[in-house]
This record gives sequence, C-alpha cells and structure tokens, in this order.
Amino acid sequence: MLEEVEQWLTRRSWSAADRTPEQLLAAKAARGATVSVVLPALDEEATVGAIVGVIRRELMERIRLVDELVVIDSGSTDRTAEVAAAAGARVVHRDAILPRLPALPGKGEVLWRSLLVTSGDIVCFVDADLREFSPDFVSGIVGPLLTDPEVHFVKAMYDRPLHPTPDGTAAGGGPGMGPGSGPGRGGGPGVAAQGGRVTELVARPLLNLHWPRLAGFVQPLGGEYAARRSLLERLPFPVGYGVELGLLVDALHTVGLDALAQVDVGVRLHRHQDDRALGRMAAAIYRTAQLRLQRGPLTRPRLTQFERGADGFVPYTHPVDTEERPPMREIAEYPARRAA
Repeated sequence: MLEEVEQWLTRRSWSAADRTPEQLLAAKAARGATVSVVLPALDEEATVGAIVGVIRRELMERIRLVDELVVIDSGSTDRTAEVAAAAGARVVHRDAILPRLPALPGKGEVLWRSLLVTSGDIVCFVDADLREFSPDFVSGIVGPLLTDPEVHFVKAMYDRPLHPTPDGTAAGGGPGMGPGSGPGRGGGPGVAAQGGRVTELVARPLLNLHWPRLAGFVQPLGGEYAARRSLLERLPFPVGYGVELGLLVDALHTVGLDALAQVDVGVRLHRHQDDRALGRMAAAIYRTAQLRLQRGPLTRPRLTQFERGADGFVPYTHPVDTEERPPMREIAEYPARRAA
C-alpha cells in the first residue's frame, strides 16, 4: 500500500460513533447546510418501508438532521411506491424525471436523475434492500461532510455477512480489527462467509492495480455514500452497476484523495444475488474501469453465461451496461431548477 494511502487511512477513516448527534446538528446549523437522502428502489416492498421509517423517526423527527427523504421508484411491479409513501417518504417515479430523455435501465440512471428532484447541499444515497437498518448508515457518512469542509465524498464501510446469525454477526466470525490495526470491524481472517464477492474479485484488484490511491477503501462498491452536491453535479454517472466505481474514480481525479473519506457503520445485512447476477455486475464494473483507463480498443460489451438445461448447458448472452450520463450541470433543466 502506498505511504500516502496509509496516512489517509489514519486521517480520513472514522467510526459513526466519532461524532455525536449534538455535534452534527451544531455543525449543520453553523454552515446552514441541508441534507437529502435518496433511496433508489426496484421491487423492494419488503424492506423499503422499514428503512424510510427509521430515517424519518430518528433523523427527521427525533433530531432534525435530514431535511428531505426521497425514494426514486425505478419501475417496480410490487408495492414499493405505496409502502415507501406510507412510511413517510416522497416517492418519485424515475420516468417522471427529465421525461425528454427516455430512461435507461440501471441504478446509476436513477441516482443521476435524483439530483433533479432533490435540493440538499449534501446528498446521501442508501440502498433500499437493507435489513435491520441503522440510522448510523446516514448520520455516520453525512457527519464528515458537515464537520469538515475539506471532505467532499464519504463512503460507508461495514461487515457483509453472507449468513448472518440472529444477533447480526457473521456465522463463525471472530473479533474484528481493533482501533490500532485498521478501519472496520470484523474484517479479519477469523470472519467466515463474507459477502462482497465482486468487490474482492473485481473491484479491489482493479483499484489496486490502476488506481492504487483508492486501495484504502474497505467497501468501494457499497451503495451507501454521501457527497456534496457541488461535486456530484460535476461527475458523469454510469447508468448501471458501474456507478459506484465510476463515481469513486472520478471523485479522486476531481477533488483529490484527501477530500475522500470512509466511516465504519457496523454490519450491512441485505439480499445477496446469485453468481450469474454477480457476473453481469462484474462485467459492467470492468467496462466502467476500462472506459476510464482509455487503453486501446474496448472489448465487445457482451457477457455470455451458461445454465444447465434439459440437453446440457445453454448459453445466455447479456448486454453490458455501457451508457453514461453527462455531469448533471450540463443538463439545461438542472441550472434552471437550481436557480428557481
């Protein structure tokens, strides 16, 4: 690991407990900052209501840390929109945002469009499939942006048990890394059956080989992160699974490593995808990296996978997400809306 990254780890890695609610509220008031929380959601009726309920109860009513809570429905066929609205979120359908541009499928598309229907100086993204959701996932990553004007982009870090026990820890897990041995809890050799397979097999090798200054991020592909609007509106957004890696790499080049940070929020429990879905995710992430490396001809944007059928293995070919949306400030409707 680069010496610069080792120093960054000690300076820009925190725990959610490092900032009290009183400190956050005082910093928010002193700077006159506003906070928007966005949940991109596609068929998440089982979990979105509980997440919205926790944020509204703990961070909008008990303390006034969050000013705006928006669920962007990405075309759900279940009751996601109704459940989210009943729990207290403002729900906006993806297709109702910037209708002159037909929406493309993908998480990044939803995050990009959310900038047009939110107003906070700080925008916090949270996945809608989390279980046993803690308000630390929001307050923890918003904290550095409120208290340190030099920080512009903050990612959550956490354990990701594949097979959680009833108390929320990884089955077979041992003690985590202590304060003197690095960021995070429970990421050491004693922890069994961790999730984040695409992170370990694709994203982490790519970052270490091509963007070694980002090697200190524990969860580079995590869906919980917060950033200043002034940064997000300057970044292109890959429309699909590559959005997290693309934003992280582009943020590094735009504001520098010292403006990036991470906060330990404990344990993340969510629905894990099967290997074929992870393969498609990996292909999109590799493609996002490839576009940023700008090395030679790009590979054919298709991924063929195999499933066993009645007569043997059957190939299925999927397109790989290749589209990217331009920085939001280049969209005519955005500055007009901000001015209004």
